[in-house]
Amino acid sequence: MLAAVSIAEEILDLKRQRRAILLAHHYQRPEVQELADVIGDSLELSRKARNFQGDVIAFCGVWFMGETAKVLNPDRIVVAPDREASCSLVETCPVEPVRAFRREHPDHVIVSYINTSVEVKAESDILCTSRNAVQVVNSIPPEKPILFLPDRNLGNYVKRQTGRANMEIWQGACMVHATFPARRVAEARLEHPEAKVVAHPECPESVLAMADFIGSTSAIIEWCAASDAGEFIVMTESGVNFSLQRLAPHKRFFYVPNENCNCSECPYMRLNTLEKLRDCLQRLEPRVEIPEEIMRRALAPLERMLALK
Repeated sequence: MLAAVSIAEEILDLKRQRRAILLAHHYQRPEVQELADVIGDSLELSRKARNFQGDVIAFCGVWFMGETAKVLNPDRIVVAPDREASCSLVETCPVEPVRAFRREHPDHVIVSYINTSVEVKAESDILCTSRNAVQVVNSIPPEKPILFLPDRNLGNYVKRQTGRANMEIWQGACMVHATFPARRVAEARLEHPEAKVVAHPECPESVLAMADFIGSTSAIIEWCAASDAGEFIVMTESGVNFSLQRLAPHKRFFYVPNENCNCSECPYMRLNTLEKLRDCLQRLEPRVEIPEEIMRRALAPLERMLALK
């Protein structure tokens, strides 16, 4: 415990020296979230960073989140604790097949989830988050065919909500959300009959069908905190427990294990540690560096999304 406290103090001292802001995604380890200046979803964190008066953004999440922060903050240094903190959605959607689709289907509008590489974003027409995906798709003229990528569960959810028949869906998936089995949700409901079920739209349709509320990570946190219910079965990465307990300490939250690891943790998100955060602030490495042309092209679909009211 003493070592952990000492590392935390080193991080805070380095933060002051570097004039840095510490951003942490909801899925990070609790001790990382404890030190963060801002905790949130990937896009809201990047937008927050634009408003601070400093030099360095330390993004504790996965690599594509640091890329988004760099696109929105091109004049700042952006670092991340671990370059290997990838994302299964990014890995199931390499840029070359997207470029090939663009060449073969120039009439399609490419809608990319924020959980994509900066190179894929640069090939896209508009981006979306899990919170605004339905709104983004509804903003596209109904006669225009769409390619939605990369998450098939989120894409299918959006397709059901919007009724878009002319929408193709990339077959990527989140290694955490996609492997939540409906049978375990049913077991949890038997064990906690008073609990409300809340689920991220990256979950399979069979899980979403059992949910009392479906929403993004931040939306789930807000809904649980505001709800009159006292117990919740939470179908997303268990790192959200930090914010849920902070906002609603009197409520109880239950997490259903997925099939991959018998847990509800993202192994990529958990690569970031206090030691790695300290080291990246000391060395300003790993640093997010993106070619100017890719940043310019990725910013355009991002700004189209942000312009939606």
